[in-house]
Amino acid sequence: METFTNKEELAYQKATRRVKELKGFYGNLTSYCLVISFLAVLNLITSPEYLWFLWPMLGWGIGIAAHAANTFGIGRDWEEKKIRELMEEERRNTKTL
Repeated sequence: METFTNKEELAYQKATRRVKELKGFYGNLTSYCLVISFLAVLNLITSPEYLWFLWPMLGWGIGIAAHAANTFGIGRDWEEKKIRELMEEERRNTKTL
């Protein structure tokens, strides 16, 4: 059995969390593509004069865009800096006690 150092364990947890984020995003994107394709075909077969599938495509597409922004880094640098800052502050507080 391997033992991890504290840094290795933290790196492993961070990588695991990142893989879960990516997996969630790609699962959502895959569902979006499949469902919207199905709705488009259904719409074109049943009522081609009104393209109602565009509404769910737009709504879900906004959600996908937000998920992508969250997964791929909008604000990620800020989060990392804040985490490091809070950890350092906690480290200083425990040293002074």
